[in-house]
Amino acid sequence: MTKPPVFATLGCRLNAYETEAMKDLAEQAGIADAVVVNTCAVTAEAVRKARQEIRKLRRDNPSARIIVTGCAAQTEPETFSAMEEVDHVIGNSEKMQPQTWARLAPDFVGQTERVQVDDIMSVRETAGHLIDGFGTRSRAYVQVQNGCDHRCTFCIIPYGRGNSRSVPAGVVVDQIKRLVDRGYNEVVLTGVDLTSWGADLPGGPRLGDLVMRILRLVPDLPRLRISSIDSIEADENLMLAIASEPRLMPHLHLSLQHGDDLILKRMKRRHLRDDAIRFCEEARRLRPDMTFGADIIAGFPTESDAHFENSLRLVDECGLTWLHVFPYSRREGTPAARIPQQVNGKIIKDRAARLRAAGDAQVARHLAAQKGRVHSVLMENPRMGRTEQFTEVTFDEDRPEGQIVTATITGLQGQQLTAV
Repeated sequence: MTKPPVFATLGCRLNAYETEAMKDLAEQAGIADAVVVNTCAVTAEAVRKARQEIRKLRRDNPSARIIVTGCAAQTEPETFSAMEEVDHVIGNSEKMQPQTWARLAPDFVGQTERVQVDDIMSVRETAGHLIDGFGTRSRAYVQVQNGCDHRCTFCIIPYGRGNSRSVPAGVVVDQIKRLVDRGYNEVVLTGVDLTSWGADLPGGPRLGDLVMRILRLVPDLPRLRISSIDSIEADENLMLAIASEPRLMPHLHLSLQHGDDLILKRMKRRHLRDDAIRFCEEARRLRPDMTFGADIIAGFPTESDAHFENSLRLVDECGLTWLHVFPYSRREGTPAARIPQQVNGKIIKDRAARLRAAGDAQVARHLAAQKGRVHSVLMENPRMGRTEQFTEVTFDEDRPEGQIVTATITGLQGQQLTAV
């Protein structure tokens, strides 16, 4: 008896979104007795974990075909094709194409190329496969952009995702209308480099134009949320939406990466320290309840104690609450990997721990300040939801899942608020 395919997803929210698309494509193609691993390549550790997961999945599924795809498969196809556990290696563009899965159907076993990975830089369009409702029953994620035109010296992702390409605004709006009709109360816009949305579309619209269009044309959408943005690319309409649109949630995750100007230049970032501080000050002036998350890398090559202290101070100076701290990981094929002055691993670990501690202190301050306040909470399950700022809130009694409820914050427990 044949078994439906098993899917394993590593890495980012976009990968998880694409896994949902692949499930549909695999089902349509009649794929059976297979394990599909959607890999991440953001760090060398991510690639190591992918290999480890593949070996485990082979042990657990000795007779299944193992199909490896995702960013690591795109950037290092030879690594995975050399693994005896792997039957097929599929590129990031190929994984979203129905014909790829048709060729992997049982009727074609033994006739299909083992490695199907083309030049991702030649891809000019986003995949047309849209998922209506990926996420929780309360929150849906909509991919509006893929790829990246920038070449930060530490980053391998453009070589896994290709150049930036955007989903047309009309397609996005139509999808969000369908999601609202299905009962979703919050939509999150996602992409690899979200603030580059529109640059490849006629007229060169900006992300703020898309946000304003969604809010205007989908008046029944209660909450719109933006995932990670590059603050230096925030446009006038995005700032206008922050100031004037209460349905745009007051939570932004910023791709900052560092707090020292020299390191930012060596990373080939497009902003300086003061740019980040100014953006946070302006966004908070326009929307006083705004909270920020941020990505920060610890231990980039040549990072001295003084450079690191600038990153540490940036946490307070920007008022960052939700930190994603990345210990620098050397990635072959990136310019940063060739810098001679690599930082000692123990120092990197210690600095990452100090950044995380600073982030924890900011979270504690944020939580403490919420006591007694009233929030609109989107319920993710009967006892837990999230505020407008994406803070988790727990309840002693059940609330309707997927609904937005008004709650008074009574205290905190760990990194969660409590409410009635």
